[in-house]
Amino acid sequence: MSLISIVCLIPFGLIGAVNPIITLSAYAVLVGMYLFVVPLLLFYWMNNRWNVMGKFERLFIYGLVFLFFPGMVVFAPFLNLRMNGKEES
Repeated sequence: MSLISIVCLIPFGLIGAVNPIITLSAYAVLVGMYLFVVPLLLFYWMNNRWNVMGKFERLFIYGLVFLFFPGMVVFAPFLNLRMNGKEES
């Protein structure tokens, strides 16, 4: 690949096409965000705000749950989001 073609790719953010390590690491970051980071943040958000969410916030969160469903399925067996029951005195 000539120097001119590499220089032409830089402004468009396509320099990752030149180096496969950059491309693979970018995919790894995106997969990690999609499968691990965002679903854990959604679980945390839903657990803390379940009883005080408004209808638009709940609609938005349900949309995000639909969008990040594969990551939610990864963590669903390990997280317990049930409400605390009334303790007997």
